Amino acid sequence: MTTDLTFQLDGEDIAFTPGQTIMQAAKAAGVYIPHLCWHPDFPAHGSCKLCTVKLIDAHGGRFGSGCTMEAQSGMVVENRTAELDDKRRTLLQMFFVEGNHFCPSCEKSGDCTLQATAYELKMMSPHFDMFYPDRPVDASHPDVLLDFNRCIMCSLCVTASRDVDKKNVFAMGGRGILGRRIHINSESGKLGDTDFAVTDRAAGICPVGVILKKRKGFAIPIGERRYDKAPINEQVKEPLKEAAP
Repeated sequence: MTTDLTFQLDGEDIAFTPGQTIMQAAKAAGVYIPHLCWHPDFPAHGSCKLCTVKLIDAHGGRFGSGCTMEAQSGMVVENRTAELDDKRRTLLQMFFVEGNHFCPSCEKSGDCTLQATAYELKMMSPHFDMFYPDRPVDASHPDVLLDFNRCIMCSLCVTASRDVDKKNVFAMGGRGILGRRIHINSESGKLGDTDFAVTDRAAGICPVGVILKKRKGFAIPIGERRYDKAPINEQVKEPLKEAAP
């Protein structure tokens, strides 16, 4: 006879199976933990830190990434507290000022994880000074446009291209806030000089508006997009919808 394994998340008992992370168990239970870089189909690396939760222990508590911390029976975890959401808002503000995010004119508006998370956490202003980094657009590919202005360095395109498409089109390189960026693995550094295809998994994986299909702009009208219909916290149990070829 097996004993059900559970832990507490904001006072709610969450069932889990051995080896599951807090994020995986919470999603299966329909509980939203804010995140940007985590994807259920790929190994977690905890780079965005938006999914940081607090594990309560005898010493008061310690912080950890919900996407990488394994669930343990009997643990007590805080997620949507004022303290954690305030820290998440600060992280979101940094994401917005470190890139060039012009939401009103962005093709991904209404279907963007960064934008939807900012609404969920009630981020009302960028707070910090804008960096305005120089991030040129790459329109060299016949079917795909790359607008690096919106990149949040989640590296999902790198993982999908390497592990699913077996092409290694993308790579992460550079250092520092302004130096770190996505590189294209071609001699010219242009997407058009790779074997990237609009049908690749990497073409639909971007959670923001970096990888865009040409001649497909605004095919779904504003107001009818995923996060126009319901906020991100209400869609946690729904299958993750990626951009169609």
